[in-house]
Amino acid sequence: MSRRVVFPNRLLPYLLLAPQIAITLVFFFWPAFQAVRQSLYRDDPFGFSSRFVGLANFELVLSDPNYINSLKVTVVFSLSVAIVALVAALVLAVMADRVVKGKGIYQTLLIWPYAVAPAIAGMLWLFLFSPAMGTLAVMLQRAGFDWNPLLNGDQAMAMVVGAAAWKQISYNFLFFLAGLQAIPKSLIEAAAIDGAGPGRRFWTIVFPLLSPTSFFLLVVNTVYAFFDTFGIIHAVTGGGPARATETLVYKVYNDGFVNLNLGASSAQSVILMAIVIALTVVQFKYVERRVHYA
Repeated sequence: MSRRVVFPNRLLPYLLLAPQIAITLVFFFWPAFQAVRQSLYRDDPFGFSSRFVGLANFELVLSDPNYINSLKVTVVFSLSVAIVALVAALVLAVMADRVVKGKGIYQTLLIWPYAVAPAIAGMLWLFLFSPAMGTLAVMLQRAGFDWNPLLNGDQAMAMVVGAAAWKQISYNFLFFLAGLQAIPKSLIEAAAIDGAGPGRRFWTIVFPLLSPTSFFLLVVNTVYAFFDTFGIIHAVTGGGPARATETLVYKVYNDGFVNLNLGASSAQSVILMAIVIALTVVQFKYVERRVHYA
């Protein structure tokens, strides 16, 4: 028989929720409201005057070829980071789950990179692949590969994708490993007895049971690629060369903090927020239909 828990003080539940509600209001809803309001005004760069222009900032942004380029860059960057980080994490999780001796050591070492700050992760990859002093860059050049991400946009994109995916692999690995350990071993053993090989067991039993975890990580990695990779791009390429790695969130920074175009920057923030909300809704509405919950 279940017992109903009753708080002795009716105000206590609200007091317990108050800190989280306050943080949400101050650090999410208030900045979002300010961004929407600012997007409807055109301000003087020094803050001396402000003029209401309605949707003119949005029209200016959407007609800007550089903004369209940033949108294309963001799509390529986000898809690449999500695919690389998820696939690599799943492979590592499957391999770590099969280890018997020293399993804890391997798992701990694979989780450690997540503790590295994005800017630090970017600097590590910059030091490794810098054409002037990078160890791996020198190896590539000695092998006859013309490596110079400071001038080649495709190489710069590959470098920031690698840095961003490397930073996120540990997070994905942790969830995939937990999902693998939650799968009943009896199912896999029964399939093996029936003659199913390792590949067939993985695609018909293991992977479908991992679909809730995969769906969750797909949403998380999409949001991560859109917002949390600013520090990596800023440290590695600064959006260059020739805007080849300038994502939407980095263009918001360039227009708002560097060029002091606050109205256009706010309009871009609102558009970016709408894009992420729309992607999340699409993922939950359509992608989740293929998720199998045990």
